[in-house]
Amino acid sequence: MTSETHSPQRPLRPLRPLTARGRDEPHRVASPLELFFDLCFVVAIAQAGLQLAHAVAAGHAGEGVLNYAMQFFSIWWAWMNFSWFASAYDNDDVLYRVVTLVQIAGVLVLAAGVSRAFEQHDYVVVWLGYLIMRLAMAAQWLRAARAARGPERTMALRYAGGVLLCLVGWLGLVVLPEHARVWVFLVMVIAELCVPLYAEKDYATHWHPHHISERYGLFTIIVLGETIAAATVAVKSGVDENDALGELLPIAAGGLLIVFAAWWIYFVVPIHGHLRSNRQAFLWGYGHYLIFASAATIGAGLEVAVTQAVGKAHISTLAASAAVTLPAALYLLTVWALHARHYKVGIAQQLVLPVAALLVICCTFLGQWAVLAAGLVSALTVAVGVTLTARTAAAGESGAEASAPMD
Repeated sequence: MTSETHSPQRPLRPLRPLTARGRDEPHRVASPLELFFDLCFVVAIAQAGLQLAHAVAAGHAGEGVLNYAMQFFSIWWAWMNFSWFASAYDNDDVLYRVVTLVQIAGVLVLAAGVSRAFEQHDYVVVWLGYLIMRLAMAAQWLRAARAARGPERTMALRYAGGVLLCLVGWLGLVVLPEHARVWVFLVMVIAELCVPLYAEKDYATHWHPHHISERYGLFTIIVLGETIAAATVAVKSGVDENDALGELLPIAAGGLLIVFAAWWIYFVVPIHGHLRSNRQAFLWGYGHYLIFASAATIGAGLEVAVTQAVGKAHISTLAASAAVTLPAALYLLTVWALHARHYKVGIAQQLVLPVAALLVICCTFLGQWAVLAAGLVSALTVAVGVTLTARTAAAGESGAEASAPMD
């Protein structure tokens, strides 16, 4: 970075060129604006999770999951695009802040339309919120293009053009018949995912590995926190309205163990060292759709389990248990695929998370004890992983000592 943007001796100008930051910039961390951005986006995720819980509890799991996948993609995609852009271009001037706040306003508009999208299949408000977010993102790219030259300018213009073209396609969710909207969604997901691949085919943005891994980690924490909050509210409501503490304690304890284990497993290894190329980063970044969605869905599943335990859901105990265990198993598998497997040594360590995911699925059939059993399996998974890692480290130290020359 130039001394103009980081010098503590001179006041910063309100408007500065939106130029690329250094990829090897030391001590790069998330900014307060980025943290505020994450918190506001989780509001929309909470709304989608609440509607998913209501749909599943009412016996409309298939429709609820489809609607949730659609809403969650729009939230996650806008969040991810901003996060990677900020990692490369954040200059924190007045205009950058204002445009980012516009994106936050957009996600709050989207959150306000989530219930209408679920219940009435009315996507006007959701589309409007997405429009606001994406127009702001296109404006950021156009601003970056203005300060760039050569291939970098072409890349920024491709991003801006791709974002704007996709907005036209998403209009199909509003104007086309209801039966066509799923196909619109699938086509537009593919189109959106292709924009970064096309834009960066000749020039890669200077995203910061440590910064981007921290951004994803912080968002994971916030999503898991929202999962705990949603489950806590559900348990409190169940206790207050139905005096069903005995039925809800196993669900609360199991849910807490699952979330604690989810946090531990995600942060057990530092992933930024793996993000060395755009190919690795794209796969890792795109794959987090499943990590974030499954983590948030665990909270919705716990709400469903609580609702079923107090007799207010129109589904079986098996279905309510599956609402928790299936997303928990998906979380374990995706964290292993994107994170853990790159740092595991030996077949035993590699099998811990896949086997744990299978066992969590098996817990589905344990009736009212399913969630608690899944929580105990998750906790045991952490214990086994820690033990195997410690043994591997001890064996490595012993081998190093044995091969060291004697004095």
